[in-house]
Amino acid sequence: MTKIINSDADELIIARKELEYQKEEKGKLLEELFIANKELSFQKEEKGKRAAELGIADIELAFQKEEKGKRAAELGIADIELAFQDEEKGKRAAELGIANVELAYQDAQKEKRAAELIVANKELVFQNEEKEKRAAELSVANKELAFQNNEKEKRAAELSIANIELAYQNDEKEKRAEELTIANKELAFQNQVKEKRAAELIIANEELAFQNKEKENRAAELFIANKELAYQNKEKEKRAAELSIANVELAYQNDEKEKRAAELLIANKELVFETGEKEKRAAELAIADIELAFQNKEKEKREIANREREQTLSYAEGILGTMREPLLVLDKNLRVKSANEAFYRNFSITAKETEATLVYELKNRRWDTPQLREALEKILPQKSAFNDLEITFDFPIIGSKVMLLNGRRLIQSEKGEELILLAMQDITEQVFSSSATTVS
Repeated sequence: MTKIINSDADELIIARKELEYQKEEKGKLLEELFIANKELSFQKEEKGKRAAELGIADIELAFQKEEKGKRAAELGIADIELAFQDEEKGKRAAELGIANVELAYQDAQKEKRAAELIVANKELVFQNEEKEKRAAELSVANKELAFQNNEKEKRAAELSIANIELAYQNDEKEKRAEELTIANKELAFQNQVKEKRAAELIIANEELAFQNKEKENRAAELFIANKELAYQNKEKEKRAAELSIANVELAYQNDEKEKRAAELLIANKELVFETGEKEKRAAELAIADIELAFQNKEKEKREIANREREQTLSYAEGILGTMREPLLVLDKNLRVKSANEAFYRNFSITAKETEATLVYELKNRRWDTPQLREALEKILPQKSAFNDLEITFDFPIIGSKVMLLNGRRLIQSEKGEELILLAMQDITEQVFSSSATTVS
């Protein structure tokens, strides 16, 4: 019995040691799982960084594409401007085509890498789920080990399987690490290619700058050549102008010589003509004596006629002065030549204010009316007259006056000047009385 008890105690001790060992193994497995989870989170962070780097790389590639588009446009303009560099354009176009092919290949590779990373992420998610399941199973196993010692062998088998799976996962992790290293190498290679392309673009830009400088030099040379041509053209024009002036002077001298020859011929003719003219002048002088005698007789007749005309004018002026109706005599410029006493009296104006004054300016331009202007300005040009032109004048002191005007063109005076006789009749009282009668 004692031996049986001792053997049972030994078995219990061994079982306890095995349980402690299993607990230690479980703790180690839990630590390994914790480390694996940390590694997975680290891998996730690394994947996020790689994805961010890929995003940045995509942005850089898009920017490079835009820059390449701009550079292609600039190269196109440079190709148009630099027609004499066809060979260089072909090389640049070939290089750009190769660069575009390489960029398309890099984009395809990036898409493949992105697809692989997505698959890897899915696998890692699946592995995490499997690990969580395994952790749950291990926790269940720990609980079961506490009360199911008989299941030790099964759990040991499951632990061996779990170890195999962990080994498999470690192998997968190593493969993923190798793939990430390969991806990093590819990214480094792409960066080197990008740097090469950037260096090539810089060289192309430098070549374009050099070509632009050459163009500027050519433009400056052309500008100087144009200035020299303009100066030469000006000089030619000056020489042509001088030659034309010389030709004009020669033509003028020839004309002068011809004129001198013609003048000599004319002088000879004039001498002949003058001799004849002298004879004519002698005859004309005799005729002039006869004409002078006739003119003296005509002058005597003119003096007698002028005396008679002056007497007639003085007689007419006397008649005009004795008339009761106002009268004005105007010259051809419509200035007052004379007026009778009735005019001065009726309109309260002096001879000094009237004579030599424009008729429209009398009494502070009170005579300036459209009807009077129209009537007076037609008399002399049309040799006409007007009768009974009724005009109302508004004078500041003597008040309103309604006048009937009659105009005539007089005979010419001794100086040949035409005159206008303007006779007027004051009908103010008659108009006012008739208007009063009409109102009543």
